[in-house]
This record gives sequence, C-alpha cells and structure tokens, in this order.
Amino acid sequence: MRKLRATLIKELQLLVHDKVGLLLMYAMPVVLVFIITLVQDSAFKIVNNNQLEIIVANHDKGTLGDTLVKMLEKSGTFIVEKNNRLSEKALQQKGITDGKLASIYIPTHFSASIENNSGNVTKLILVEFGMSEDSVKAAESTTITNLIVYFDPVLQENYQYTLKTNLQTLLSGMENQVLLRKLFKEMGYDAIPEHIASKMTGEQTAIVAKQASINGKTAVVPNATQHNVPAWSIFAMFFMVVSLGGNIVKERNSGSFVRLLTIPPSFSLTLISKMVLYLGVAISQLALLFAIGYWIFPFLELPALQMPGSIFQLFVVALLSGMAAVSYAVLIGTYAKTQEQANGFGAISIVIFAAIGGIWVPTFVMPTYLQNIALISPLHWCLEGFYSLFLKNGDWNSLSFSIIFLSLFTIICQILSFAKLKSQQYL
Repeated sequence: MRKLRATLIKELQLLVHDKVGLLLMYAMPVVLVFIITLVQDSAFKIVNNNQLEIIVANHDKGTLGDTLVKMLEKSGTFIVEKNNRLSEKALQQKGITDGKLASIYIPTHFSASIENNSGNVTKLILVEFGMSEDSVKAAESTTITNLIVYFDPVLQENYQYTLKTNLQTLLSGMENQVLLRKLFKEMGYDAIPEHIASKMTGEQTAIVAKQASINGKTAVVPNATQHNVPAWSIFAMFFMVVSLGGNIVKERNSGSFVRLLTIPPSFSLTLISKMVLYLGVAISQLALLFAIGYWIFPFLELPALQMPGSIFQLFVVALLSGMAAVSYAVLIGTYAKTQEQANGFGAISIVIFAAIGGIWVPTFVMPTYLQNIALISPLHWCLEGFYSLFLKNGDWNSLSFSIIFLSLFTIICQILSFAKLKSQQYL
C-alpha cells in the first residue's frame, strides 16, 4: 500500500504539470456544458414559451382573412406585424430583411374559397342524410385557394413544422366554424344557436401532458439542463483518452516502461496508479459539472439540474462510466505507436462514439441501422444509464443493460491491453 500511495502521488504530480491535459479534462467540458445548455435552452424557449414574430399581408376580399389575423394575434403564440400593402414577392423579401421567422400571405380569394368548399361539404352532408335532394354539384371538386407561408431559410425544419402545425390548428378551427354556420343556415337557422356555440368553445377536450416514469412516480420535466449536463459530462470523461492515452505512449517511447521492468512490481503499480488516478479525475469531472448544473445554472436563468432520487445508483453508473473511459484510454495508449496516433485516433473515435451514441443528436431520430450501430458505443450506454436516472426515475432493472454493457466493455479493454503489454514483455 505504501508503494501504491507513493506511485499515486508521483502520478498526481505529473498530472498537475500537464496543463493542456487539465485544460481538456476540466475547462473544456465546463465551457461545453455552459454553451450547449444556453443555446438549447434558448431554442426550447422559442418553441415553448416565447412568441414568434411574423409578418402578415392580408389581400383577402372577404372577412375570413381578418378573422384569421385576429386569431393569430389572440393565440398568444405569435407577435403579428400587419402590412397589407406588400405584394407576395415584397412580403417574403421584407420578412427576411426584418428577421421574421415566417411571413404569411393571405390571397385575394381566401374567404371565397373556404366559403365555397364549406358550402359544398354542407350540401354533401345534407344529401347523405336525405335532408336535401340538391345533387351532384356538391360533389364536384372545388378549387382551393391556399394560405401561403414563407419561412426564413435559416429556420430549421423542426421549427418550421411546429409553426405549420400551429397555423393549421387555427385554420382548421376557423374552417369548422364556417362549415357549421353553413350547415345551420341550410337547415333554416340564421346563425349557430347560442347554447351550441357556447358548448363548442367552452367545453373542449383538454390535453393533460404528463411525463412518463419507470416507477410511476412524478418524473422530472425534461429541459436543456437535464439533457445536456449528463451528456456532455460523459463526453468530457471519455476525452481523457487524449491525456491518459498520450501519457502512456510517451512513457513507453521514452524508455520509462523499460526502466520499470528492472523492478517488476513498479510497472504494475504505475499502471494501476494511473488508472486509479484518472478514475478519480473522471468522477471529479462529473461532480464538478453536476455541481455547476445544480448551483450555478439558476443564477444564469437556466433550469437547475435535478438530481436523481438514488445517489447510490448514480454513483454506480458514474463509477462504471469512469472505468469504461479509463480502460478505453489505456487501450488506445497501449496500441498506439506514437503520441500523435494516440491523440488523433483517440479524439476522433470519441467524437464518432458521441455522434452515433446520442450525445449530439438523440438516437430515436436516427435511421434504424444507425440506432443498431449506436449499441456499440460506450457513450450510448453511459447516456442511457444517466438518462434513466435523471429523466425517468429509473430502477436497477432499467439500468441493467447499461451496467452489463459497460462492465463487458471495461473487461474487454482491460484484456486487450493486458494481452498487448504481455506480448511486449511489459508484464
């Protein structure tokens, strides 16, 4: 134990003098977590909370264009700038130059198109129920005048889809109102009866959104912090391959390992001390980033990191993730012939593992074949373990696959490293 403690102190001194390695392992992940979380939190707020600025040119000769504009203003989702003098071409140009996310052009025959289509549908309904003998003209196709929306080209497709969905909901509600008014008019009413109209607008079915959890308890509401702090902490943890892997190659090429062979226990102690030291680094990285998410983020008006209910389960997943990261770094350092190989291959492989493992883009949006490939990424299983705890109130059963894979990955890396060092007579 005394020799191991002395070797650990020596390795710690070497690590402290590795300024670049410390910068990569501590400063880089802190900056990454801050920047990525700030950016994604702003994106979430744009979609969920903030009002979207749009510009509308209403050229409709009827009343429904004005009705739609009022609905857009009352929806609470949009900040509407009206400029009915703009042509369709001028509208899209002004939308881009003024920085509007979307520009809506309401064409001349917008009201007439909806009125005609609703009238035809009304006649079809009455004919179907035998309440009218007015025949075939109702079934003839009607030319629809479409609502035209121009999106800023920089707006991503998912945001465009959200905007279109909101607009379609408002438009459908307005069209349904016109259809019902036409239907009651055909049946001899001047307007929709008040008691029916009030029921339609006042007793709509509400959507109650809840977060699913594994144990049935109240789950954490997902936000940018809950997603990004665990994800980028894992990325930072595995990026120690640049420091540890390069360090092993450097010592091997400098002859340090050869000198250690004259004292057999010393080499084993050196390797063990490196792994123990860097495992401590990995755990301290997680502790630092979790602490920043928990205490510092609220001061920046970011959601605070909500810790999982079981600290012991969190410690187990963190420990296994750290061991997997250290073992992979040792494997790279063992097989690389130069520091450049260790640093280059190690860094690129971690970026690839992160990309396919769900760190950057959620795996559920990937093609099926990429989702299958993601299963080989250790970062994927680390992320699954942390997400199970931070987002789903996971239990041991939900953590089982992560625990099994990370354990197997660590063992395989250790065996391959041992075999290589044994073949080179370092062990």
